[in-house]
Amino acid sequence: MERGADWPGTEVLQFWLDEVGPKGWYAGGATLDQAVRDRFGTLCARAGDGGLKDWLVEPEPALAYLIVTDQFPRNIWRGDARAFATDPLARAATEIALRAGWDMQLPEPQRQFVYLPLMHHENPESQARCVALIAERMPETGVGNLLHARVHEEVIRRFGRFPGRNAALGRASTPDEADFVANGGYAKIIEALKAGA
Repeated sequence: MERGADWPGTEVLQFWLDEVGPKGWYAGGATLDQAVRDRFGTLCARAGDGGLKDWLVEPEPALAYLIVTDQFPRNIWRGDARAFATDPLARAATEIALRAGWDMQLPEPQRQFVYLPLMHHENPESQARCVALIAERMPETGVGNLLHARVHEEVIRRFGRFPGRNAALGRASTPDEADFVANGGYAKIIEALKAGA
């Protein structure tokens, strides 16, 4: 693919890696959501319609594609089913990147975005793979990521899905799921894992 000055992936990477950066990646908030919506909403729609797949040719463009299909929708459509609509595209891109070894050509903090589509999958095998990849391939910077990967794995083990998505996806919650969401179940798993470490 041609990566000229007007290649939109450059803005994606500069925004996410430099402007937002590690301190903002998981902070969320209405301001960040609106910024992503304003700057990248059209690009995310293109990806959702099957576009941008020509980015899956080398590590950095693939990273930009993964951010557009896995991270940005969660900002743009927070609380809406569309936040998860491009997850299958992101997982397919993860498989391409892993087969090509592109994750290992990216700096460690950036590698997490290759693995996160597996963490976001309501599937125990994907959860186990994500935990293993972060443990093996992010030894320097992945401690926090590994903890959260293990929490996601435990939620899927316990419920078979992420209860926090039920409202957005129009799914009825079980009493256990409703209790989990209402009473900080995610934070309690973090505490339990830290205590058992």
